[in-house]
Amino acid sequence: MAVFKSIFPFDQQVIAEYPLHDGVTIDKKISNAAKAFAAWKNFSFSQRADVLKKAATILRNDKERFGTLMTHEMGKVIAEAKAEAEKCAWTCDYFAEHAESFLQDDVIEAGYHQSFVAYQPIGAVFAVMPWNFPFWQVFRYAVPALMAGNVTLLKHAPNVTGCSLAIEKIFLDAGAPEGVFQSVIIDIPDVEKIVSSEIVQGVTLTGSERAGSSLASLAGKHIKKSVMELGGSDPLIVLPDADMKKAATVAVQSRMLN
Repeated sequence: MAVFKSIFPFDQQVIAEYPLHDGVTIDKKISNAAKAFAAWKNFSFSQRADVLKKAATILRNDKERFGTLMTHEMGKVIAEAKAEAEKCAWTCDYFAEHAESFLQDDVIEAGYHQSFVAYQPIGAVFAVMPWNFPFWQVFRYAVPALMAGNVTLLKHAPNVTGCSLAIEKIFLDAGAPEGVFQSVIIDIPDVEKIVSSEIVQGVTLTGSERAGSSLASLAGKHIKKSVMELGGSDPLIVLPDADMKKAATVAVQSRMLN
């Protein structure tokens, strides 16, 4: 049976092994997402906000454990890992407070009796996320998507599968109905099975240009909305009047972060 291994970068010890989901399990996840969306899209903003506020509380109360998990799976400095959990909690609180106003109908003047732009939930968002910010990359896409009434399926980087499952449990413990947030432990060949499913109406990825091109092609093939954040490295321009010591410090910090 194929497995993903979680390996502590410090000493290369295997922390855990996670069997990949088979076709039956993937089908069940897709079905669960469809059932969850049918209910979740009808939750009020305040009901969804309650779930996110509880998720924020869980993140803050247990940031030591979540931070340790991040550090053990991908090697992040523990102080940065705990700060990442805090940032995720802040994100939950922010969208819990503001999503309703963000998603109000926009009334427009178009020469008709009544014209407006409405923001409606579309279904499930399938996400492919990277290892470098194993909690934050997930929460920054998932929280606004959930507050908008969508559900999500997450394919996380294989080496942070433990983080993926921990995040799924956070949402369940916070009161989200089963199927609203699900981790799928799959390899590349099974991605199209999920993207092509009727319930999935959007895909998002943070990763390399190669991975983004592949997923964007599938999104186009199956007429699904997509948002991609792809890799790159911007130049650091140091001008003659700069504080050279500070510039050098910032350059090293920026390059070595994660």
